[in-house]
Amino acid sequence: MIKPITTLAALIAMSTIALAKPAPTPKPTLSTPTMSCFSSTPSSITVQVQAGATGAPAGFSLQWMKTADLQAVGGVWPEDGFCKASFSGVPWCSNYNLAPYATITVEVGDVLFDACGASSQNCSRIPLDCNTQYSFRAFAHANSTYNRSAFSATTSCSTESCVSDGGCTYTQGFWATHGPIPVGNNQNLWPVTTLTLGSVSYTDLQLLSIFNTPAQGNGLLTLAHQLVAAKLNIANGADSADIAQAISDADALIGSLVVPPVGGGFLAPGATSTLVQALTAYNEGVTGPGHCQ
Repeated sequence: MIKPITTLAALIAMSTIALAKPAPTPKPTLSTPTMSCFSSTPSSITVQVQAGATGAPAGFSLQWMKTADLQAVGGVWPEDGFCKASFSGVPWCSNYNLAPYATITVEVGDVLFDACGASSQNCSRIPLDCNTQYSFRAFAHANSTYNRSAFSATTSCSTESCVSDGGCTYTQGFWATHGPIPVGNNQNLWPVTTLTLGSVSYTDLQLLSIFNTPAQGNGLLTLAHQLVAAKLNIANGADSADIAQAISDADALIGSLVVPPVGGGFLAPGATSTLVQALTAYNEGVTGPGHCQ
């Protein structure tokens, strides 16, 4: 007959097995990405992010704040109080998962609200201030194989100058926060209470609901955001000569589609990208009369 193992003997045996089990190998750390200034407008800055030797297989994050504010705290990044955005995305519209030494450019400004695969905290609807220097840093996201990277070195880039003589343009983020339901201490500065997109007329509250709906891969929403901003700029006195054809083409493309969340219209991002770029350039002051200070 086999004698039963006593409880004490069993515990000793289990402890011996546990002690003999090798410790798990710690995950390596991803290589630190590098950053550089690429281009700018009066209300946005485009930065270039380059992955290190390990790549950034799960995407990366950016953080930014005004350089003057960073210098005011001794040049040491605070625990909070700055802008941040994560670039990971979804399979159908994200290219933020970087191979070793791969590069990508990212426009930082209120356009991040519509960037598919990007999520922004604190500053998603806020355009950058014109003629202002900003500081940026980045890190590569952790995944099942690697720990997150260290922060890149701080890189400083500046926005372009604005105009201040009237008849200028504002971005979608400005109009979205200065509409019929103003954000914070803002006022309602919309010069009209209705607009037509395509062949469909919308009230100001419907337009605001469109502004407040992120595109998430729907090119119709991205186009509508910039188109509404352009039409508000023109109604506010901005010269339309440089953008009239793009507005006409955008209305023709939209046609009878009803923009979410008012309706369920959809356009592929590839079908709208050229018009979105033209309208964004106008609203940001790259073309047309210039961006308002």
